[in-house]
Amino acid sequence: MKKLVIVAGVAGLVASTMLLASGARSADDAKLEQLKAQGFARVAIANEPPYTAVAADGKVSGAAPDVAREIFKRLGVNDIVASISEYGAMIPGLQAGRFDVVTAGLFMKPERCAAVAYSEPVLCDAEAMLVKKGNPKGFKSYEDVAKDTSATVGAPGGGTEEKLALNAGVPRDRVIVVPDGQSGLKMVQDGRIDAYSLPVLSINDLMKKANDPNLEVIAPVQGAPVYCDGAAFKKGDEALRDAYDVELAKMKKSGEFAKIIEPYGFSAKAAMSTTREKLCAAK
Repeated sequence: MKKLVIVAGVAGLVASTMLLASGARSADDAKLEQLKAQGFARVAIANEPPYTAVAADGKVSGAAPDVAREIFKRLGVNDIVASISEYGAMIPGLQAGRFDVVTAGLFMKPERCAAVAYSEPVLCDAEAMLVKKGNPKGFKSYEDVAKDTSATVGAPGGGTEEKLALNAGVPRDRVIVVPDGQSGLKMVQDGRIDAYSLPVLSINDLMKKANDPNLEVIAPVQGAPVYCDGAAFKKGDEALRDAYDVELAKMKKSGEFAKIIEPYGFSAKAAMSTTREKLCAAK
């Protein structure tokens, strides 16, 4: 008789666990159903070509949103609606529910991986600096900027470049927060900062558009790691993230992924050579 009671108790516990798990999955799955019903996903971008861009007519493009738009279509969500945000405000905005996903070259780092649910890698890049022609201060690294007590470097607020400069010993008052690429370019041209730091492809895009022979690109910045981004989802939306990953993997395998990102200058091979697990564990 006791054995029957124990078995019955275990069966009840298993059933309860299954119900709880089913309820959790239903709650997770509800996010995708919500996006399908509203017909679009709200994405955060930085307007930093070629990662992200907003045309004069408001159309959103760039490698990251283009990948996201295609994946969401495959998931039954017809379009994306973008909001421009500073990097430092993206994760708080995601956590507060102002965005459904960040698709903006938000590179994976352990602290960010602890705060959001990243997809598998999408875009990979190294760091660069924009300086006056001839590199008058001889910068090769963020440490070089730190050693020159009169030198200033511009970087996006809350971005990887700002943190790299601070970690290299550049004092806070010599790391100048710059709102966008065009402002950074102009500040270097006007001599208000000695260098402006962004990923290599972003700096090259600025140089191409500026067509200014008085500027020069230092790339890659010595000692700076190569980073990869991923689509960032709110913690609790892992089911949506997992569904996103399934479609991303299909696109990588079929070659569609390469067709989208490589015209922007990114390497599909680089994104396929690493994983979220490795990037989130990297120091």
